[in-house]
Amino acid sequence: MDYFNHDRMTTGLKNAEDLAEFSVTAVLKRDVFSETRMGFFIDDPHTRLIRRIVTAAPWWSRPLAWCLARREIRGLKKVRGLAGVPQLIALDKHGLYRSWTEGTPLHLARPDQAEFYHSAHRILRDLRRLGVTHNDLAKPQNWLMTPQGRAELIDFQLASVHKRRGGLYRYFAYEDFRHLIKQKRSFAPHLMTATEWRIVNNRSWPSRLWLATGKKVYNFFTRSLFNWSDGEGTGDRLQLQGPSITRQLQADDDIRAVALSLYSLPAKGVGLYAFVETDTHDEKSIRKLLKGQKVELIQPVSTLPRRKDGTVRADILQLIAMNQMTELDTVLTHEPELGPLITPIAENRLNFTDRRITATEGK
Repeated sequence: MDYFNHDRMTTGLKNAEDLAEFSVTAVLKRDVFSETRMGFFIDDPHTRLIRRIVTAAPWWSRPLAWCLARREIRGLKKVRGLAGVPQLIALDKHGLYRSWTEGTPLHLARPDQAEFYHSAHRILRDLRRLGVTHNDLAKPQNWLMTPQGRAELIDFQLASVHKRRGGLYRYFAYEDFRHLIKQKRSFAPHLMTATEWRIVNNRSWPSRLWLATGKKVYNFFTRSLFNWSDGEGTGDRLQLQGPSITRQLQADDDIRAVALSLYSLPAKGVGLYAFVETDTHDEKSIRKLLKGQKVELIQPVSTLPRRKDGTVRADILQLIAMNQMTELDTVLTHEPELGPLITPIAENRLNFTDRRITATEGK
């Protein structure tokens, strides 16, 4: 079903019939609501774009997936032309195309300069002027830091467009600002003002009510029914299980090296992701060597990335394990010689969610 027939005449958007073929360069995310791909139109190969394919959602979650897509489209239409936010390019029966945003997610960039937060506040003031609230700024992945050190805002799936500036709008707008201040407290506490400390330490009563009631319902549906969450803490699985897993695998003569990473499980907790350097073993035979050890994801690779001193590039493998493809792209921009080695590992990765690991990436 095409949900967007009535939207195709929107001023400034390309008609679906006029779109050139979309060439996919990477799958960035896959969940029960859509699949997000990076690529370009073949008639403009130098312009990177994002395509969100809603029809890739399972049949049972597709009605909600379309609901979220329509919220994103309404929000992106309203902010069209605004600096610091994605630009809606086109719609088709499968979903939407939007501009690519160059930057590093907040929890990895960890900005501690005032310029970033000034630009972030400017974006939220511009949204407020248009009657738009983002509603998902507790998630640091939705803030990016550009190479120039400025803020960019992405992911408008939960955004609201408000015709009136009533109490609900004021609450959502206040929470957007409060969540930005919470991020600032995490990464640049030295820049906090007295007013910001007061705001971040005092939740509004609707927020307290949500935590006590609605948040529990939300967690039930997302974690129990959709098997999805915003991520949990890491625990100590690497410390407890890592050494024995590594010893068991490297006891085999056909395994040269093992690198273990953590990633957030879709429903709750963290999983172990094992990159195993071997030319002969597949995933099934590697599991047999583990003799009951629990490792959620195992990816055999021919060559692990290493530094000049021979140590494995755990930083790069962690990005792949956590599906942080935009950050990996930034690394490869600065170290292009790693491309031929890293690209096939990333293309064959086993995790396509983007939940963050709180303890290792910053709260």
